[in-house]
Amino acid sequence: MSTELPLEHYISVSLAEDKLTASIQIVTLPDSFPYTVNDIIAFLHKNHVRYGIQRDVIAALIQDPKPFVQTKTVVATGDPPGPGIDGEIRNLYDADAERKKPAELEDGTVDYKEVTRLTNVRKGQLIAERLPAKEGPPGRDVTGETIPGRSGKEARFKLGKNVVADGEQKALYAAMDGMVVYTENDKINVFPVFEVNGDVDYNVGNIDFLGTVVIRGNVLSGFKVKAAGDIRVTGGVEGAEIEALGSIEISAGILGHNKAVIRAGVNLKSSFIQDAVIEAGQNVVVSQSIMHSQVRAGQNVQCAGPKGLIVGGTIQAGEKVIARTIGNPMSTPTSVEVGVLPELRNELTTLRQQLKQNQDGLDKTEKALTLLDQLAAAGTLSSDKLAMRIKLTHTKKQAVDEQNGIKERILEIEKTLEDTDRARVQVISMVYGGTKIVIGRYTRFVKDATSRVQFMYSAGDISMLPNE
Repeated sequence: MSTELPLEHYISVSLAEDKLTASIQIVTLPDSFPYTVNDIIAFLHKNHVRYGIQRDVIAALIQDPKPFVQTKTVVATGDPPGPGIDGEIRNLYDADAERKKPAELEDGTVDYKEVTRLTNVRKGQLIAERLPAKEGPPGRDVTGETIPGRSGKEARFKLGKNVVADGEQKALYAAMDGMVVYTENDKINVFPVFEVNGDVDYNVGNIDFLGTVVIRGNVLSGFKVKAAGDIRVTGGVEGAEIEALGSIEISAGILGHNKAVIRAGVNLKSSFIQDAVIEAGQNVVVSQSIMHSQVRAGQNVQCAGPKGLIVGGTIQAGEKVIARTIGNPMSTPTSVEVGVLPELRNELTTLRQQLKQNQDGLDKTEKALTLLDQLAAAGTLSSDKLAMRIKLTHTKKQAVDEQNGIKERILEIEKTLEDTDRARVQVISMVYGGTKIVIGRYTRFVKDATSRVQFMYSAGDISMLPNE
């Protein structure tokens, strides 16, 4: 080799902070460049770059060094570590699986004899386990060192009432005899059971119970039943108010007389709904008919039994509505809305305003801290300024934490907004004129009776497609 100066005089090597890439840069271009690919590789080895070296990039540099002058070019690439597997909570007691499903008869009615059999847990019984997160496959940086795989996100028990976890938070046990109930946000609870052997009438009065309520009769007009757990009614419900943080099951149906208001934190199941206001955090499942009612479900409304009729009123679902028949030959106005719930849109607007205010406050805090840091560096920080600096550092941390929380929630809601593509209305048998279909911001009126179709959002409009 004719050159007198060593290679480092002409070339510099730099590693990324995570050591997943190494770059090369020609600092000074000699008159001639007599180095070989192996010379450059040996130079990289000397600079601790031993893995993922791209010989083709080095060959290009040898052939024409000019483009590499004063420009960093990646010359080695490592393997990033793989993502971890998230932990999960495994519920050993699945309330829906434990419960026997009612038999559906040919005429669309349902035999509910077995529905209200209660399968309870005993104090100390294991009801859920936490499966730990796992590390993903390891990677390798350009120095040849192994990079541990990324850890999955650990799951956490969402503790409700009357449950206790072990010291390592690996197992969850019932703290009392009762019934496992999953309330909103997947909280796991064990509630005692309050049974009424007959109707909720003047002999019983209103019920407000911190557990699960089973009524082996009807709930008459004018009465209120409230429960922190589930509510099961083997009879029917008239113009009553019923509210449960868990799920509600009504065997003989709801005849609301425009007075019934029924709210379930999770699911609502009934044989029919007439002249009532219904809200469910997740799903509304009806075997026969929904008539002239206001029904709102966070996820789905299903009315797909042999009768499966929705007519009159307004049905709103976060994701989809499935029915055998929607509307009737008399064109009774019937509105079916699917897609994002309005409260989520309102929350998104509020969160974006909060994020802006939070950022403005953070900017002011950071400016003040920069000034105090400069005083500290100059050694002119007085005791009161030092106290202010400590306070502002704490304020900044709080603001950053709050901002991250807001950003996470915004991302959650935006993901839900994107999921409008999944929103649909499925008609198993017939949809009649007078029906209004709303998906997200779009509306379509059905003019003529049509059979076996589904409505979906597509290319800025609502499409009517044959059932798959």
